[in-house]
Amino acid sequence: MSLPPGVTVAGLLSGRPEAFGLPLELLAGAKGVDRVITSPHIQKTGLALAGFHEYLKPGRVLIFGESEIRYLESLDSAGRVTSLRLALTLDFPCVVITGGFTPPQELLVEAERARLPLLKTAVATPTAIAKLSSLLEDSLAERTMIHAVLMDVLGLGVLIAGESGIGKSECALDLIVRGHRLVADDTVDVRRRQETILIGACPELTRHHMELRGLGVINIKELFGIASTRSSKRVELVVQLERWVPTREYERLGLDDAFYEILGLRVPLLKMPVAPGRNIAILVEVAARNQLLRQRGHHAARELAQRLDASLRAQALTPPPSPDEEDEEIESGGGQ
Repeated sequence: MSLPPGVTVAGLLSGRPEAFGLPLELLAGAKGVDRVITSPHIQKTGLALAGFHEYLKPGRVLIFGESEIRYLESLDSAGRVTSLRLALTLDFPCVVITGGFTPPQELLVEAERARLPLLKTAVATPTAIAKLSSLLEDSLAERTMIHAVLMDVLGLGVLIAGESGIGKSECALDLIVRGHRLVADDTVDVRRRQETILIGACPELTRHHMELRGLGVINIKELFGIASTRSSKRVELVVQLERWVPTREYERLGLDDAFYEILGLRVPLLKMPVAPGRNIAILVEVAARNQLLRQRGHHAARELAQRLDASLRAQALTPPPSPDEEDEEIESGGGQ
């Protein structure tokens, strides 16, 4: 049985949330940072402090904003301890105090006793909830690693796949020289966002680097400048490089659509045969341009097929000339 995806509180803190505009400070409960957050949805309900737990879901971060802090301040010390012990024994991964409010001392003590991480941020509650949800959606997204190269070609995310040694990196290098941007070489970390979006990125260890047989490892950012790379890109087209087999039939018209499945989503697929004399980089660039046109509703192959069908139907509806008309045309031509 597979476990649901999750991120620990320690992983959340080490993921540099301040880079997302959400600085977090650990106030208490450091012994519980291995607790797992399993949902990107945030809970903000003062009912937890009043003993109403029916609508609280496990695995979600609990937010204490101004109303919760003010409610605790309205109680005497014994009342705060009773209320907090009821709330903090539930299966929360952590509690985040928003708005920069100072928590009561009892909250710090009970969080430490329950080994429940208590975090604090100066960001206002609505903004903190939005940023934390976005951060958790990214951290909890379903992921897979693909042996491929991901490029940004004219703003389109193109995943270049194929067997090892077929020339994926060389094709990517040629595209970079032509002004396109590298996202990841050799290993692409693909995560699923929302219902229809696939985002590809490069693992931190190999970011900006490319391995070329006979040349070794090179740093694309240092060689071609910062504009030649980007950290992530949506995957919108897959180009599968294949070795040319003379006996195999390849697509000539492009009328039928093919797809490559990643994390349950289908991405448009082109199978590109590799053979001496074929400039694969130019073909990939043209494929990206063609895919952009298709996204705007222009399908060259189908439009041509429709014109051919219309022409054939028009010819079929035109009656053939009669024998007398043919004789007149011949005589007219002979008289000249």
